[in-house]
Amino acid sequence: MLSVHVISSPNTGESSYSDIFYSDSIYPDTFNSDSNYSDTFYSDSIYSDTFYSDSIYSDAQFVRQVPCNLKKMNAAKKKEIGRMFSVQDSLPRLPVPALDQTLQKYLQSVRPLLTDEEYANTEQIVKDFHKDPGPKLQTLLQKRAQKETNWLSDWWTNYAYLSFRSPVTVNVSPGVLFPKQSYTTKDGQLKFAAKLIAGLLDYKMLIDNETLPVEHMGKQALCMMQYYKILSACRIPGSKNDSWVCYPPDEPNAPSHITVIHNNCYFSLDVYGEDRKPLNTEQLYKQLKTIVEMSNKPEMPVGILTSENRNTWGQIYKRLMKDKTNKASIQDIQRSIVAVCIDNHFTAEDGGEESMAARMMLHGGGSHLNSGNRWNDKTLQFIIGKNGWCGLNYEHTSAEGPPIIAIVDHVLEFCKNNKDLWHAAPGMKPPRKLNFSVTDKTEEEIAHAQEHLDSLVNDIDMNVFKFSEYGKNFPKSQKLSPDSYLQIAYQLAYFRLYGKPCATYETASLRQFQLGRTDTIRSCSNESFEFSKAMDDPNVPTAKKAELLRKAVASHKSYVADAVKGQGIDRHLLGLKLTALENNMDIPQLHMDVAYSVSSHHNISTSQVAAKNEAVLVFGPTVPDGYGICYNPQETQVIFGVSAFNCCPETYSKKFIDSLKKSLQDMRDVLGGTVKSKL
Repeated sequence: MLSVHVISSPNTGESSYSDIFYSDSIYPDTFNSDSNYSDTFYSDSIYSDTFYSDSIYSDAQFVRQVPCNLKKMNAAKKKEIGRMFSVQDSLPRLPVPALDQTLQKYLQSVRPLLTDEEYANTEQIVKDFHKDPGPKLQTLLQKRAQKETNWLSDWWTNYAYLSFRSPVTVNVSPGVLFPKQSYTTKDGQLKFAAKLIAGLLDYKMLIDNETLPVEHMGKQALCMMQYYKILSACRIPGSKNDSWVCYPPDEPNAPSHITVIHNNCYFSLDVYGEDRKPLNTEQLYKQLKTIVEMSNKPEMPVGILTSENRNTWGQIYKRLMKDKTNKASIQDIQRSIVAVCIDNHFTAEDGGEESMAARMMLHGGGSHLNSGNRWNDKTLQFIIGKNGWCGLNYEHTSAEGPPIIAIVDHVLEFCKNNKDLWHAAPGMKPPRKLNFSVTDKTEEEIAHAQEHLDSLVNDIDMNVFKFSEYGKNFPKSQKLSPDSYLQIAYQLAYFRLYGKPCATYETASLRQFQLGRTDTIRSCSNESFEFSKAMDDPNVPTAKKAELLRKAVASHKSYVADAVKGQGIDRHLLGLKLTALENNMDIPQLHMDVAYSVSSHHNISTSQVAAKNEAVLVFGPTVPDGYGICYNPQETQVIFGVSAFNCCPETYSKKFIDSLKKSLQDMRDVLGGTVKSKL
């Protein structure tokens, strides 16, 4: 039905991306999803999946992708109601927005970020682009859209991910912290891990059998292809560009094992018995206990090499794969369904236990803690801490947040059940240790990787903050979109700290289109700027402040509505730029103008992850002087993960949190609102 899915990034010589950690080239961030896909008037959460900066300067040629062939799928299955792909072929294709429309919106979006002189210059550049080469590039892009199922998806995979050369740790892969569990012992840790694996296998059956219902945004069906790309998937490093591989469940030798990592030791654990019957919780617990007994002492942290710069790791990988033992072990990890990391204890540091636990999910805490107990190329790594904290880390190439959050919600609900849902599977195989041949050169490379990773870990300033004075309930009571309301709060918080607006990134989901990924919601607007200026002006009446707040929220909501319909501007401008490069044309002046640079320098990068539980997602900022903000809006509280870089003296996560808290309080007061608790 679906063959092995391989995506290769073009190998065209040295990448033009900066290898420096703070390169501004591309920063995939994170995601935003409403697991219930609410179509109520006030819910915007489904509109945000994942976000990125797209200052792309590579002149590389494109692109080889071997896509999943849906036409070979069983026709009868496709027609069955509720099947994952039942409406896939009927989904619309991603449109190419009108050039005039995009240029007009672009000018509006950059106005609050520019001086009068800069804006006048940008206006002229846009006018010139509208004459030439804009129309020619638009025609070429429209021709591509006629030929491709999705004119953006291949480009996006290659340029947002596979060509990105900075470490995936922090820069690409978000961490997700689950609510703290009740276990406190090693035995409890293993029993919870067994339940989690069983819950994952339970969900995997829905994917394998294609029985997941088609998701909807309002009445619009969404593309379900990403669900097929998150298990048995792995990124593969290259010395210049990466590739990615997925092993679908219908292939003759479909993977039936997971990778378990403990004390930097790697094990292949078959999670199915005879006739592909999944092991039950008790069987999984016994297997995990055996693994822990087989790895009672830490070994050389080979996995920390996966946190290196992609060029460096690619060169090391190429040499490791020449050894038969290494090759067999690495390929076993790549094929595995997921990785499960059984971590050691950590001590709470600055910011408290929850913030420290969130950092564990993001980067492992450093080489002295759990950073070596990972394989960061795996699409999904579940992380089970020793003291009740657990979560996951996921490599972003193949999917946005909704499939990941769907798994999280299912697994956590599954773990609440104390009974096995199925009988013991016959034919259980013992776990198998994966060995590595570590030479003196490899030991030296591991030491360098530890230094680099520790430097990155020490640079991250990240804290979790729970705002409990109100949640979605208050903006909804004011007939305001909760997501748009929170986005304006970020604008006000930043303006109060720095006295100016900033480019802000939020994502719009394009999953209503075939193979849809994301577009950008530019949250900073003329309306949000006017509101921020007025908020602390004693000469502006409260009623006027409330009016400006409502206008700012409405402007953001309008932008969201356009973006999710494929009428955003950032991916269109990106497509025009890549069209020029693909046709050996000069990069347009519009893409080298200060306005394009400033509006792509996201001092605030945001992601909403709306979970059914108190999970919080965390990621690093996308620019050295920026903030990364993830938020989980619940009915009566909002949970935030806020990050900054210690190397920047102007940014500090706690300082932003304090400003955000005050902004949320003041916005409520300006609206004259009182929050009613539900009985």
